[in-house]
Amino acid sequence: MEPSLSKENLSIITRITPNGEAIRLTAQGEIVWVEFDMPGEKANKLASPVLARLHEIIGELSKSAFKAVILISRKSSIFIAGADIEEIKGLKTPEDAQEACQLGQSIFNELENLQIPTIAAIHGACLGGGCEMVLACDYRIGTDDPATKIGLPEVNLGVIPGFGGTQRLPRLIGVQAALDIILAGKSVVGKKALSIGLIDKCVPKELLEQQALHLAQEVIKAGSKKRNKRFQSKGLGGMFLEGPLGRPIVFSQAKKMLMSKTMGHYPAPLKALEVVRKTYGSRLEKGLAIEAKGFGEVAATSVSKNLIGLFFMTEAVKKQTGVTGDVTPLDVKSCGVLGAGTMGGGIAQLAAEKEISVRLKDVNFEAIGKGLKAAIDIFGKSVKRKKMTKYEFKRKMSLISGGTNYAGFKNLDVVVEAIVEDINIKKKVLAELETQTREDAIIASNTSSLSINEMAKAMARPENFVGMHFFNPVNKMPLIEVIRGEKTSDRAAATIYALSKRMGKTPIVVKDGPGFLVNRLLMPYLNEACFTLGDGASIEFIDKTLLKFGMPMGPLHLIDEIGIDVAAKVAKILGHDLGERAAAAPLMSKVVDAKKFGKKNGTGFYFYDKSGKKLNVDHEIYKITELAKPKDPFTEEEIIFRLMFPMVNEAALCLEGGIVSTPEAVDLGMIMGTGFPPFRGGILRWADSIGVSKIVDELEMMAAKFGARFKPSAPIRSMAKTERKFYR
Repeated sequence: MEPSLSKENLSIITRITPNGEAIRLTAQGEIVWVEFDMPGEKANKLASPVLARLHEIIGELSKSAFKAVILISRKSSIFIAGADIEEIKGLKTPEDAQEACQLGQSIFNELENLQIPTIAAIHGACLGGGCEMVLACDYRIGTDDPATKIGLPEVNLGVIPGFGGTQRLPRLIGVQAALDIILAGKSVVGKKALSIGLIDKCVPKELLEQQALHLAQEVIKAGSKKRNKRFQSKGLGGMFLEGPLGRPIVFSQAKKMLMSKTMGHYPAPLKALEVVRKTYGSRLEKGLAIEAKGFGEVAATSVSKNLIGLFFMTEAVKKQTGVTGDVTPLDVKSCGVLGAGTMGGGIAQLAAEKEISVRLKDVNFEAIGKGLKAAIDIFGKSVKRKKMTKYEFKRKMSLISGGTNYAGFKNLDVVVEAIVEDINIKKKVLAELETQTREDAIIASNTSSLSINEMAKAMARPENFVGMHFFNPVNKMPLIEVIRGEKTSDRAAATIYALSKRMGKTPIVVKDGPGFLVNRLLMPYLNEACFTLGDGASIEFIDKTLLKFGMPMGPLHLIDEIGIDVAAKVAKILGHDLGERAAAAPLMSKVVDAKKFGKKNGTGFYFYDKSGKKLNVDHEIYKITELAKPKDPFTEEEIIFRLMFPMVNEAALCLEGGIVSTPEAVDLGMIMGTGFPPFRGGILRWADSIGVSKIVDELEMMAAKFGARFKPSAPIRSMAKTERKFYR
């Protein structure tokens, strides 16, 4: 039978609850440790059973003779990761969501109102509900370890903090700092948390328990008094902005910033702002009621369900190996990069960031210098933003070396080839490279369009060869396509898949084929933007329509960023490989012939200044392409259908042809690789919401009006006939 907490305090450390509990209690004299440790899980999360147990424990503690409580995690790098997202996903109505929210609020209120002082000892991720729980504690100590991140990421899932986060955080650190965390769904490391008043102490992780115990003893010595810490503004400017006259300015500017970033497509950050605005300075009870209602209103939206779906897709990648068999990937400790330009330097920086030693090779030292500068620039930004110290910068740069020969390549685990996109040059260089590496080394080609199978013909060990398609800019774009050729081994694919994840990227495995996945789907979209321009739509209207749809930039602006000459070349290659449905728009070649290449030379569909900033439309485009003054003969819906439905059509073919095996892979690829709006859930999730039958009907009408490139494919016709969805 479990001993009562109200018994005499114990003079030695005693485990009160059994190991099988998600929350254990350990008594140490007048102090009790509340230890979070979900059995069989890598992370602690506040699932309903855990919250129920916490409620019981708080009730038991309220009757005990203990004089201080310390909350701590027994996971290696997780405090509490947040609420159970499966449970949030299952909330169907605003009323259900509001009720669930109120239950969590009541438990954290009990924690806050506990007459025994509470201390949160935080190491590892303390996010969402975990952060809201420690906000209800009297004291907070965090570690200075990079694993410790404290924040409220709820808006990234389409919801708002619902267990008191919108109420307690502004009261603790002020409305400006709180909005910075809540509206962006961000987290802060220990030192930053200390500087803004989110925690009271920041200590090395090795000293966390000792410091928490010392603080508990100090609190007891002072009479075990509860604490009511409130934010105090600093300076006249801070006092003004936090006061009743300045707060409207803060809220107004925050709303402008949100609308600029989200175009109003994401209701959660706007709702969070509204809740904080309505409740800041009011009674906690009133504020929590408004918070719960706001949570209910956004939790049941399609945007929330789509963002949660994206979360589960990315979580699934973390658990996958990229292959179906039981294969152990190579443990990559060293990496080579062949081709040291901006792309090669970016790849080297990613590897060095993750403590992998890198050897760059190129034909001359000028190119090596460019690669090193690319890495220095990326690391330098981290130093400037205080995410990295100067010592860490020097240490990580010391992991990158370079030269014009193959010195050291015999010792490398993986080599990434990132030279010019020319199949004959690549084959020649890859054949030479293979002779300079170990027999078990994995060689990966960073190619955006060239055949892995064709390149493999030049190699003696094609089983060790695989594609690794990085997207530009390397340090910002989250996707990597791992391209399997016909002879690529499971070991090679699994190694590059694991390496991609280690580099902080989201990999998807694709079969070799024209354009792989992302470019194969993206080019019809870009191509059709040029056809639409040629049919009389203006550059501004096309781009603004797609921005309004939720794309990160308009398609014509994107072509300028890629390089109009590059886009025209890829369009011709895909047109040759895929036939009439991928026929290149003639307009693109005309613009290239006029030496308008886009951002790279300052003029394309838009003008660009020397820094690369987009300026006004280049109206000369209309003369070059022999277009009359654009009359915008299409509606926004017609433009969206023209540009989006060919991508859906091509995606159906990719699934049937095994380029990828699941609709999730398509959606993850398009969101991470092209910026397809996450709030829509992905191109195929969006297609399901439109209806496949409607898409086929629209494609038929557009084929009759604009040409055979819109002809519905056999797989999408079959889906329409049987009323199937991509997500069954």
